Amino acid sequence: MKEIAARLARAERSRAAIDPPAAGSAMTAADAYRIQMINVDLRAASGRKIVGRKVGLTSVAMQKMFGVNEPDFGHLFDDMMIANGGECRAESLMLPRVEPEIAFALARELRGPGVTREDVLAAAEFVTPALEIIDTRIRDWKITLADTIADNASSARVVLGDRKTGPTALDLAAVAMTLQKNGAVVERGIGSAVLGHPAEPVAWLANKLAEFGESLAAGSVVIPGALCRAVDVTAGDSIEANFESLGSVNVRFV
Repeated sequence: MKEIAARLARAERSRAAIDPPAAGSAMTAADAYRIQMINVDLRAASGRKIVGRKVGLTSVAMQKMFGVNEPDFGHLFDDMMIANGGECRAESLMLPRVEPEIAFALARELRGPGVTREDVLAAAEFVTPALEIIDTRIRDWKITLADTIADNASSARVVLGDRKTGPTALDLAAVAMTLQKNGAVVERGIGSAVLGHPAEPVAWLANKLAEFGESLAAGSVVIPGALCRAVDVTAGDSIEANFESLGSVNVRFV
């Protein structure tokens, strides 16, 4: 496991893709989370601060693709965060894609088991539009569930919007979203695309973390999954997501 973790870390630093580490192996999801945590611990030891977590595989289509019946998760670090309207250096990534999400900022801790959607809404300080920039250290995105979990759930960068909205101010499941690339609408989505309601993946995560003896800390950010398919990006692209009643978020790739 340490060798796989080291290969993934080297691939991220060098931007040289590796073959799927789970190929031809019996790597389980539990093994993959152990690999993820090796690199999480190394990043934390180097001074990088964990500021939240991401949830992936929150749509039925993606779960069917990977043959699973639950999401996965990864960690967000302070140096992954980009200001709204800021720039992302495409050369720092390998095969970037962008996903629009509704982010939760927690006012108090969420500790499972037994956390519900209502608990999430009560614990959240606010929600805000977000763009997750996903990336893979695996060649050509040829990943299995174990590969993406080991690779920090394919997370790379996060852009948060400026507008903060109370989590119960509107029905988040009904929030409509349009995603624009270079000024043209390329995708549409709705809050219910993520397990029926954006708070559901956060509740799942709090309960899943309980299996590891962990919780979602007060002050942390959680991005709960994409409202539509991921869109490929390269240097020169501009991405903006507009969320009905929640505001917008945008980033430029340079």
